[in-house]
Amino acid sequence: MVASDPSITIFGDWGTSRLRLYLRQGKSVLDRRDGPGIGSLSVSPEQTFLDLVGDWREAGPETILLCGMVGSRNGWVEAPYAPCPADAAAISERLVKVAAQGLTVSIVPGLSCTNPLGGPDVMRGEETQILGALALNPQLKTGRHLLAMPGTHTKWVVVEDGAIASFLTAPVGETFAVLREHSILAKAAAGDAPATSEGFDLGLSRITDKGAALLPHLLFETRSRQLIDDLPKADAMGFLSGLLIGADAAGAAGWFGRLGKVALIGAPALNALYAKAIKAAGGDSFEIDGDAAVLAGLSSLSSSITRDAHVLA
Repeated sequence: MVASDPSITIFGDWGTSRLRLYLRQGKSVLDRRDGPGIGSLSVSPEQTFLDLVGDWREAGPETILLCGMVGSRNGWVEAPYAPCPADAAAISERLVKVAAQGLTVSIVPGLSCTNPLGGPDVMRGEETQILGALALNPQLKTGRHLLAMPGTHTKWVVVEDGAIASFLTAPVGETFAVLREHSILAKAAAGDAPATSEGFDLGLSRITDKGAALLPHLLFETRSRQLIDDLPKADAMGFLSGLLIGADAAGAAGWFGRLGKVALIGAPALNALYAKAIKAAGGDSFEIDGDAAVLAGLSSLSSSITRDAHVLA
């Protein structure tokens, strides 16, 4: 049996649609492998993981840490939500460990809160990115800060003195996909070209001028502008995106007060769209790469893992 090397780790970000695994030595990434998300597995999560890590086991990893939907009810094993406010220590205390053919895998819990609208809210995976953002940007550990995490389910997060205090979810990406694929709004003209920035700017300007409360009425312009103004479909899809993201940012300004300087954590292209919307809503922003934040967050959590913790069979 290969002796474990305390400097060798396997980190994984395992969401609904994809899995990204990293073999690391210290802070260096030695190898990366991608796999299917929790929502599209053909075999069990355990077998999927073991098949992918394969020869990595020969490196003798001391720590294996996974975040995301792998800890959901539909994942490998459920890691119950930690309540907010929660800092790195509180999240570390709730890591769930599972045995996998001689390996011990630690799974990061998600977070739950009562959101600013008084309703229940949850996240999985984003908490690790937030911890990484704090590690990469120490100024975020002091005082109150607003973070935005664009995506299928965009999160607006309040961090206070290094703890995740509360958050609010908006299914912006999912709404866009549903309207694009299944509504009449996108069917007025043929073509499947990517949404354009010109269309996005037009949609954003309509929300800025008329207000987020009129979003249901403005949405229909996605169709009527194609029919009456001959708006190309690619511009119309950009228009739809501008409406949804613009309304999300305007709503956040109403819920959280003056936006100030928002930390954007996500993919560069989506961060750029949200930066425009935040500026239109009276705020400013700076970008944190989502992949870098995940690795930094997993690194901060890995230092708390102890070998004698209870492991699920």
